[in-house]
Amino acid sequence: MMIATHQLSLSIGQRQLVANLDWQVRTGECWSVIGRNGAGKSTLLRTLAGLRPADAGTVSIRERALQDWPLADLARQRAFLAQSRSDAFAYSVIETVLSARHPYHDHRYWEGSDDHAIALAALASMEVADLAGRDVRTLSGGERQRVAIAAMLAQDTPLLLLDEPANALDLAHQVSVMTLLARLCREQGKTVVMIGHDLTLAHSVSTHALLLRGDGRWLAGAKDDVMRADILGDYLGHPIDIIRHGHRSIFIPSEETP
Repeated sequence: MMIATHQLSLSIGQRQLVANLDWQVRTGECWSVIGRNGAGKSTLLRTLAGLRPADAGTVSIRERALQDWPLADLARQRAFLAQSRSDAFAYSVIETVLSARHPYHDHRYWEGSDDHAIALAALASMEVADLAGRDVRTLSGGERQRVAIAAMLAQDTPLLLLDEPANALDLAHQVSVMTLLARLCREQGKTVVMIGHDLTLAHSVSTHALLLRGDGRWLAGAKDDVMRADILGDYLGHPIDIIRHGHRSIFIPSEETP
């Protein structure tokens, strides 16, 4: 078991977002977290990463409670991609990605040649190696997102938690990034939990889905069991049509009769 929750409950103010979430994610699985705006997706992901305390219940990684992990060890187990970021300082792209290697330095302050090789490989996988010397503050939104994902890859953890990884990316890079994440699960045994709004893309790369209703209710399971038109329509607040095209399932909002 890579990550699991037991009776996890999350609230914002007086509103309960998630109630009694009993959920298990196994090594090599790729999960999409789906729900309407404000349903608690980002709150859940931050809680899984240990950046926000649970209101009730527990989170465990490799069957060890989150709070029992020393921070340096936790940083070698899970990486977290935030939905947005602010670059206040003039770091170069390569410096930004190299910062993700710090959990492996122990008492060593400077990065070694192995860190540089890993950082450059991560940048190349995101097709931004040519930007290595650029100030991150000069990048476009899509370029900055790919640099952030490259940093996550350079951290080289078995568990990846991503809040809208396709955010700000053009169509080609949305597909390439999501395909890469699925391949990491399939070929390297990585475990991915990610938030996204493109149902078609999520279904094409994920093995499982977790739906959040925003009122405490949730549903988790294999993608074909959970990503059904009637269920998605209820959880997303709008009817969904599913069109089969070859081996693909295409999800589109239904036209509501006035």
